[in-house]
Amino acid sequence: MSDSNKVVVYAALLGNLAIALVKFVAAYITNSSAMLSEAVHSVVDTLNEILLLHGMKKSQKPANAKHPFGYGRELYFWAFIVALMVFALGAIVSVYQGVLHILHPEEMKNPLVNYIVLGFAILCEGTSWFVALKAFKKTKGSLGYFEAFRRSKDPTTFTVLFEDSAALIGLFIALLGIFLAHQLDMPVLDGVASILIGVVLAVSAFLLARETKGLLLGETADPQLRHNVLLIAQDDVAVQSANGVLTEQIGAHQVIASLSLEFKDNLTSDDIELCVNRIEARIRQIHPEIVALFVKPQTQEVWLERMKGRLN
Repeated sequence: MSDSNKVVVYAALLGNLAIALVKFVAAYITNSSAMLSEAVHSVVDTLNEILLLHGMKKSQKPANAKHPFGYGRELYFWAFIVALMVFALGAIVSVYQGVLHILHPEEMKNPLVNYIVLGFAILCEGTSWFVALKAFKKTKGSLGYFEAFRRSKDPTTFTVLFEDSAALIGLFIALLGIFLAHQLDMPVLDGVASILIGVVLAVSAFLLARETKGLLLGETADPQLRHNVLLIAQDDVAVQSANGVLTEQIGAHQVIASLSLEFKDNLTSDDIELCVNRIEARIRQIHPEIVALFVKPQTQEVWLERMKGRLN
């Protein structure tokens, strides 16, 4: 578990916990539906950070006979549960509160309290968002933000970044809804703001669920890793052809790889064994995240034929 990831999650956890308490008090005082939705949103985010920390800890358990490749997918499982919670406890509750407030509008009291609380919340969420964005920038390199999100194999940082982004959008929606409801004397707008917050959470939950589902089911490793593995194998003096490599991401920093090689003629079994050991040692120097490397001796023609059948 990297220190930067822990900082991101702990910053979000502490911020959301403080904000949730203040929002509940404000919602009780002012009778605002949007503020209550935001309070529920902060509670959900707090629970999400706890689940992510739990998943990060579980994913670090060492491999054993029952799980020979480790527990890396634990993090993906809990990240998927986080996405479900954002939808079930965040989006649905916010929409329900909004509809209820539209059907039975109630006059808002002490709107100044809402403005103060929302300002405080925007400051806290903005700080957490900045911490998550800074960590995400370090990992994305030259990729665009959305492309980096799609290719990321570690859900920790981008989940917190998505949550904080949705939280900031929700806070500004709540601020606008409360302001208009008060200025125009239309309490129903407070309920509309609550529904819009629910829509933002639903979209966020959908994107998170789609990405974490792919990770949970199994995705290929980063293309650069596959390129490096083939390059190292092809450079070995005993290799005639590095045909291809199949990879699967089984954790944030855990990969298994299956490498197809055609060895040069007249090699003994000892020569082949030494070659495989050399290749594996060089690969692990560059990519220690590869927890298992399987080498299959076969001709390039056989490899291409089998890959053609796989694609068909």
